[in-house]
Amino acid sequence: MAIPRNLSVTTTRTHGFIATRRAPPDLRACAVVAWLVVLGGADSACGQQPQAAAISRGDTADEDSALTSTEQGSTPIEGTYQEPRQWRLEQRREAFKDTKVQFDLRTMYMNRNTFDGAENEAWAIGGWAGVKTGYFLDHIALAATAYTSQPLYAPANKDGTQLLASGQEEYSVLGELYADVRITDDLNLYGGRKGYDTPYINRNDTRMTPNTFEAITLQGRAELGDSGGTLKYGVGYFDKIKERNSDEFESMAAAAGATVDRGVYTAGALYQNGGFSFVGIDYYSPDIINIGYLEAKVEFPLGHDLQLRLAAQFADQRSVGADLLKGESFSARQFGLKAEVPVGRALFTAAYTAASGNANMQSPWSGYPGYTSVQIQNFNRYGEDALLLRAGYKFACVEGLSAYALGVFGSPPNEAGQYRQDECDLNLQWAAPSGMLDGLALRVRYAVAEQHGGNVDNYTDFRVMCNYIRTF
Repeated sequence: MAIPRNLSVTTTRTHGFIATRRAPPDLRACAVVAWLVVLGGADSACGQQPQAAAISRGDTADEDSALTSTEQGSTPIEGTYQEPRQWRLEQRREAFKDTKVQFDLRTMYMNRNTFDGAENEAWAIGGWAGVKTGYFLDHIALAATAYTSQPLYAPANKDGTQLLASGQEEYSVLGELYADVRITDDLNLYGGRKGYDTPYINRNDTRMTPNTFEAITLQGRAELGDSGGTLKYGVGYFDKIKERNSDEFESMAAAAGATVDRGVYTAGALYQNGGFSFVGIDYYSPDIINIGYLEAKVEFPLGHDLQLRLAAQFADQRSVGADLLKGESFSARQFGLKAEVPVGRALFTAAYTAASGNANMQSPWSGYPGYTSVQIQNFNRYGEDALLLRAGYKFACVEGLSAYALGVFGSPPNEAGQYRQDECDLNLQWAAPSGMLDGLALRVRYAVAEQHGGNVDNYTDFRVMCNYIRTF
């Protein structure tokens, strides 16, 4: 199973497999027109007020990126005593009544120039549409989500943005298809293709479509008395992953870089009590890798409407069994500290990470969870220390407008031929206020990474995203 990074259980989209061919130009033009028509008229078509989007930790997430330092990169029914047949009929009616349909219309442009001078560029349109039923017989819900990404501008010699499939090709896939079995009000079993959000297995929803997984997981929660806090926990087995720009599911071990088929066993728990939380989770892939992750957070009041938030994280990675990932044993660790101070409409953040061991840290099934992982670089090479400084602000003059800027300053890693790197990022985001355009978000991101040595170019990354999410 998987434990979401914040360990709250979220249920969203579905997976499957539907490959498509490149649409001819006239069909792509029709797709653009249809997308604009839906953008302007979805509110009246749905006939209901939109609900919060289910996307998490993505470049296109609804959450105000200026007021959280988490980098994008990382989610009941009552019964009564009645005559059994009548009860079943009423539960079925309730399940259909509670069914929700959600869609995300998305377009994204990306241009980047890498250290070796290569240019990647594409503009795509697509998104996803999904449905999740209520609980039939008060215990079983079903969900499915289909994803697509279609090229609007995709030069063949500028492949590599991951907005489209390899070769700048379009793709479509049934990414989620799962059953949610509610064992009790606080314990659920999930089986099938589904998106998850944990530190090292997550959607990484920063392109056109997210990662999803073929897995079976058990997730639950327990209230520990009146003031004892809440314990959220989970266990599971992840067999395959559909990566962000793919229409196929492959072995978790193959996605990590091995030439064998292996899955990943996970187990972990999150304890929360007021402003304190602590999470521990382990990922074990036989003969491939074992990853352990710990993180603690605490809040301290500093005065009237002023609060200090502190966090610490530790990750340990090492080869196991037959060492099939690299053909030899390895170990890597990273430690991180983070401090945040919200002041009015602003958020100020400082973070520090230090990586050690004899190999670089890895993140084969997710965005990287390190505090200094940002738009381009993860700053997780062994021997590399990094300092992050960040400031975000939510403007009062324009409702829904926010911005942030950050800088990360790294040290030289231990590996020969590797050099110190720095990165600066700028982000501007606008989320439409409530009304007809509620659910619409526009975002512009720019980053530049500089390497001090090695005779390379600066690495630049420019992205423009438009996201429109509706639930009905």
